[in-house]
Formats: sequence, C-alpha cells, structure tokens
Amino acid sequence: MSNRPAMNVETRWAVDPKTARAMDTAALRSAFLVDNLFTPGRINLTYSHLDRLAVGGAVPVAEPLVLESFRTLGTQGFMDRREAVIANIGGQGTVRVGDSTYTLDQGDMLYIGKQAGEVSFSGHGARFYIVSAPAHQRHETTLIKIEEATRIDLGAKETSNERSIFQFVHAEGVKSCQLVVGMTKLAPGSVWNTMPAHVHDRRSEAYLYFGMAETTRVVHLMGEPSETRHLIVANEQALLSPGWSIHSGAGTANYTFIWAMAGENIDYRDVDPVAMEDLR
Repeated sequence: MSNRPAMNVETRWAVDPKTARAMDTAALRSAFLVDNLFTPGRINLTYSHLDRLAVGGAVPVAEPLVLESFRTLGTQGFMDRREAVIANIGGQGTVRVGDSTYTLDQGDMLYIGKQAGEVSFSGHGARFYIVSAPAHQRHETTLIKIEEATRIDLGAKETSNERSIFQFVHAEGVKSCQLVVGMTKLAPGSVWNTMPAHVHDRRSEAYLYFGMAETTRVVHLMGEPSETRHLIVANEQALLSPGWSIHSGAGTANYTFIWAMAGENIDYRDVDPVAMEDLR
C-alpha cells in the first residue's frame, strides 16, 4: 500500500512509587497521561514499559491505516508476538485482519490473536482505540458486539456510582493470553468509578475516558493508597496505571471508560482492596 500516513510512536518508561512521590503535576502527566490519541488520518501509539502495554488510536479518513511494527518490537509485523483488542468509540468502521474483514459499530470490540497478520483500519467517522500486549500463545480472532458482552450492573444513585460494566475479553469470555478488557458506562447523575479503590500488583492497567462533553473533566486518582495523587483528564485521554497504584476517579458529569489490563494473570477479580479509612 503506497503513501500510507505515518504512524507516530511514543515510548513511556516505568515509574516506581518512590519516584512518583516526588513528581509535580507536569511530571505526572508526562509519565502517565496519554493525550492526542485520535488524529484524523493517522495512528498514534504509546508504547509503555508497564507490562509492555501499547495503547493508541486510529482515525481513518480517505485511505486505510495500517498498524505497522516499529524498532522497539523487534519483529517484522506488529502482531507477530503480540495480541490486541480494538474498540470502536466512533461511527461504524471496518478492521481488516489478514484476509478477514470485521465491521465494528460504536461500542464493539475485536480481539486479535498473535500472528493474525496485517491489521488495517477503514471507515470515515470511526474512531478505533487500540490496546496491545505481548502474547506467548495464539488465540482466535473474535468480534464481540456490545450486546454480547457480559454485563454487570453495580452501584446506586444514592452513592453517585450507578454504572454498567461490560466485560469483553476475560477468563469466562473471549480467551486471550494476558489481556483483560472491558468498558464501564456511568448512568446520568453518577460520577464515581472504582471506589472503594484497589490495587493489583500482578497487572498494569490502562484507562481511556470518553463520551464526555468538551468541558467535562474527570479527577483521576492514582498513587499508593497512602500517597495519592490526581490528574485532571479530558475527553478521549488515557491513563497508564502501574500495579502499585490505585486507579479511581470522579467526573463533573457521567462518562464512559475502557479498562485494559495485562500482567501475571487474567483473573478480573484478583485485586487487593483498599479500605476507605486507609486512603490518604
């Protein structure tokens, strides 16, 4: 394919909790906040040394966008030793994987297994969110419509956390090597997510906040339970969350977020709860 738009790749190094305690707001944002994910006609990818997660965005316009390998991966093709989940947060679009083409409506996700072949994105109006992690085993590429995801309704209006969790790639659903991916939608009038907080030192996590008005913001809480920090997050910005950090937040209005984990296991329930009285 000729004249392909460039794919921009940024690398983020892992940050330990002792270093994070001394970081100011600008340093925290530089290390953990991922913005400018969605640029028309391009793929923007951030490669993190947190369990070697890669997160990115693809916004096709006229020509298909191809997910290419890059030097850090050390492989000829992007999918040679990795798996990925593609989520469409925009209008209808298509993802071509090898010789197969998949149509994704808004809210759908596509799991792509190791060695699946070249991946490309098409569809003016589609906005594809990309999450990828190393894979040691090959699993079947599978399209998961949002109505097929496992839905769990939690919270209440009285505690401002009424929400629906949609599990797409998990141990009891579509199989993967290490990716666990889902989406949480907060009901109107609810703003809190993942509180009481938890950590899971066995897995790193990435959050993508979206479905927000231009002026809506989420106060994302991170850091050790005894040394919390916060970041102000706008629409279609993502957060990288180390295993030692809490990952919670509250918004100025309701919002939606995609959560994706990779690490030692794929047990969604394997978390270390943090009691409210232990937060500082």
